[in-house]
Amino acid sequence: MYKHNGKKAFSLAMIIIPWLTVLFMGKKSFFRFLPVASFINLFISVLSLISNKKNWWRNKNPLSPGYIDFSYILGPYYVATLWIFKLTYGNFPKYLITNIVLDSINAFPFASICEKFGVFKFKKMKHTTWYFICVFLSIFIYGFQYIVEQSIRQTSSSQSSYE
Repeated sequence: MYKHNGKKAFSLAMIIIPWLTVLFMGKKSFFRFLPVASFINLFISVLSLISNKKNWWRNKNPLSPGYIDFSYILGPYYVATLWIFKLTYGNFPKYLITNIVLDSINAFPFASICEKFGVFKFKKMKHTTWYFICVFLSIFIYGFQYIVEQSIRQTSSSQSSYE
């Protein structure tokens, strides 16, 4: 019983604590980077479904007992994506270095902690593979955000020319 309550407390903390930091982000930044954070989290959710079929990892989270660990995806992963973009977007080398460091923390000590608490377990995938997937995805979503920003600028300039 205690172990199950520990898993629940850990999972709840994974959701609540990161979202408390969003209060300091600012409304403008939050909405600016909401599309890219939503996009990558949708992508990670689909990847989780595939990983279950391929047995790459298993979700054992009591708060999201299905194939997708929403505590992780909607908690630290989502909020970290927002913060990384807020603090580094527009400076790709800074963005990439930040992601390399944070993805290594995510793939090694954080994933090991999640495994220790019993909410998640790598099966056929190694921590190193997860690290490289995360770094690749960070590069990919930087391009996604660039396209979003270009679309917004283009829409704004075309609307102002009509006024």
